[in-house]
Amino acid sequence: MTAQATPAEPPPRPHEGREEGQATAFFVVFTAGLIVLAGLVWDGGNLLAARREALDTAEEAARAGAQGIDLLAVRTGQPIRLDPDRAAALARSHLNQVGATGTVAATGDQVTVTVTRQQPVLLLGGGARTVTGAGTARPVPTIP
Repeated sequence: MTAQATPAEPPPRPHEGREEGQATAFFVVFTAGLIVLAGLVWDGGNLLAARREALDTAEEAARAGAQGIDLLAVRTGQPIRLDPDRAAALARSHLNQVGATGTVAATGDQVTVTVTRQQPVLLLGGGARTVTGAGTARPVPTIP
């Protein structure tokens, strides 16, 4: 009997059938995505907190300004109304005490304060973003 010769298979290549490097590419893309997500959470959360602080400060300053009523009008039995200059001065004084910057408008029967501040962002492009908050208050008569 004659033995049939089977064709010899070529020798395997060193990296054939192996998936080296594919996990590394996945890891790099996945890690980059996590860093972007962390940036959104960190900087986004800081921006929201800064906006809330600006809003709180504006409301506090507006309430302080609403204390600036026209005392002469009250003493003569007239309805309670604001003294615009005194109300604006009280609101600005509060802003200065807390180290905030903003605008104050005291007109008619209300005080409106807008606070503006810069919030640095670290992971989303760097630099700083402008955050604003506004508050309005009116004097409220109380029963003695």
